Amino acid sequence: MLRLFNINDDGMLKEQILPENLFDQPIEAAWIDAHDPSDEERAQLQAFLHTNLPESDDVEEIESSARYFADNTGIHVRSLFLSQSEGRHHTATVAFFLQDERLLTLREGDLADFRLLRMRARRGQIEVHSPQELLVTIFDQKVENLADNLEDIHRKLEDVSYLVLEEIDSDLEDAIDQLAKLEDSNGKIRLCLMDTQRSIAFLQRHLREYPELQEIAREIMRDVDTLMTHTTFLFDKINFLMDSTQGFINIAQNKIIKIFSIAAVVFLPPTLVASIYGMNFQHMPELNMRLGYPGALAIMLLAGIAPYWIFKRKGWL
Repeated sequence: MLRLFNINDDGMLKEQILPENLFDQPIEAAWIDAHDPSDEERAQLQAFLHTNLPESDDVEEIESSARYFADNTGIHVRSLFLSQSEGRHHTATVAFFLQDERLLTLREGDLADFRLLRMRARRGQIEVHSPQELLVTIFDQKVENLADNLEDIHRKLEDVSYLVLEEIDSDLEDAIDQLAKLEDSNGKIRLCLMDTQRSIAFLQRHLREYPELQEIAREIMRDVDTLMTHTTFLFDKINFLMDSTQGFINIAQNKIIKIFSIAAVVFLPPTLVASIYGMNFQHMPELNMRLGYPGALAIMLLAGIAPYWIFKRKGWL
């Protein structure tokens, strides 16, 4: 799907109607958003922009030379964005192609950052004056969205913290599952922040003729540095809660093992007595005693009570 946006005279970003064929009439789109484009749409874009669009495998390459470069057709940036599906966070790479008169974004999957950008554009809340400023604005909004996700992770960690440290008879296995998901989400957000640092640093080098954009880029870098510190704090808290949860589980398991150990020690002396009088020897004096059977039972009872009394006296129970 292709979406076209233009910048009007007052600097507002407005969505415009997509022509049936890009070859039919000249278009003045400042931003072309290609969301899962079809083969026909890719062919139209390549002819319109006079360049080859990267394939999915090319977009996912991690080498710096393949993700950030400039050539005679424009500036190329490929950056990681956060997406969410089925309750878990994922990362998706968006390819940016910046020319003097337009910006092209090529992406797969629906991303919250772009949905929000379209919504703000329809409400007249996006004020930009060039494709270059629009690109920096997209990264600024990306960092804001990552900050919101970190705040959401922090709130969930507070709930898990209460579950682990304060709630009685809590489900600790469920807490471990929640902590694992939060750690994974925090790691993906940190990865997106690191990628944003590299992207903004690259843009700063290639947009030197735009001093106002340089200042915005520096503010974004300061925000990213702050959020990176916050992700480190969240990692430390997740690890602390994970260690605490595993410690409480070990304590609970040790209590169970302790009960079995004490039961085994308590029943061992009576079992010894019963074993002795269960032997089939012909000459056993107690066999002819009238009180032999109740006496053996009494000895077995005392042999069981004695270890329990000793453990209780020493405070082991």
